[in-house]
Amino acid sequence: MADYDVAIVGGGCIGCSTAKHLAERSELEICLLEKEYHLATHQSGRNSGVLHPGFNYPPGSLKARFSTEGTRRMKAYFDEHDLPLEHTGVLVVATTDREERRLSDLQAQATENGVETEIVTGESAVREYEPHARGQAALYCPEAASVDSQQYVYQLAADAKASGVDFYVGHRVDGIDFDGEHAITTSKGTVTASYLINAAGLHADRIAAEVGVGRGYQIVPFRGEYYELVPGTEDVCQSMIYPTPDPDLPFLGVHYTRRTDGKVIVGPNAVLAFGRESYRNTEVNLRDLAETLSYGGFWKLMASREMASVAWDELNKSYRKQRFVEAARRLVPSVREEDFARSYAGVRAQLLDADGNLIKDPMLTDGPRSLHVLNAVSPGLTSSLPFGDHVAETALEALE
Repeated sequence: MADYDVAIVGGGCIGCSTAKHLAERSELEICLLEKEYHLATHQSGRNSGVLHPGFNYPPGSLKARFSTEGTRRMKAYFDEHDLPLEHTGVLVVATTDREERRLSDLQAQATENGVETEIVTGESAVREYEPHARGQAALYCPEAASVDSQQYVYQLAADAKASGVDFYVGHRVDGIDFDGEHAITTSKGTVTASYLINAAGLHADRIAAEVGVGRGYQIVPFRGEYYELVPGTEDVCQSMIYPTPDPDLPFLGVHYTRRTDGKVIVGPNAVLAFGRESYRNTEVNLRDLAETLSYGGFWKLMASREMASVAWDELNKSYRKQRFVEAARRLVPSVREEDFARSYAGVRAQLLDADGNLIKDPMLTDGPRSLHVLNAVSPGLTSSLPFGDHVAETALEALE
């Protein structure tokens, strides 16, 4: 294989966005390595396909910046390439006085982030937006949208290829040796590159460890499982219906999303996965599970009474459909258990530190002639255009 100036590991939305921006800004010889035979096989293709406009992220944070800018840029990109996009908006429903007070905090954040929102009060006002939803108040954000994430990633790849990037799919990275340049051993041979960009998602910490980076952190996989409403029942959700988020938890909770294909998906839950690619609750990868259970940061996270309670509740939703439906009925009481059919699942690469802290912001770390996306935390899809742009710019500065 040829030698390259830059090798990018990972064919998801961040890796492909980085490849596109880097190639468009430079004359560098670039390749992208993806272990699967298709792009967007994992996190980038197994999500709800929602553009999150940034009302739920602290002002001034990278999350807020990337999500607000990302929503705007993604919509323009989808329009430019005629990709599936539905301008649905989202309704964040409060069912208690505490949640209603939280809506005011969300609106204040949204205003500071430059995101348009409206608070409505009273059950009848909530139902004007979503006739089947139940709540005493709600925050409406018209800027949220639903997209086809897999078609988007393939369009990014097409743009990158048109700018000269070589794609090697089915090339699993098995090891990296650095001696002034990177010798990347793959399942199909060795690639050498002067500079390495690690956007490997669920395996980003392992790739980073190959060159001595990020040893104080570890990815712990959390599976999010979706149901979908059976044909004929989809009219209970016209757009997106979300619960009021808990600011202390990284997961949104079970919610409703109308997708671009007309299906309404419900979920996800958030349960510890027994493998980084274990998409069913019966799948176990012994190496991955042992790695999680031997990590001190995981047990420090679970030592929190609140987190342990949440974990138990989420586990019940995974193995007991009734519990999942109960969570869904808090937002839409008219749905029945027979209205739900199991759909797909995704696994989130949640980064933890040794003290058991969930890393909530995107994390980009330098290494020896390398750059590592250790944490492309939700909303990774929404953020992918500005995040990939940022990674490319940072790499170019290092190369110069």
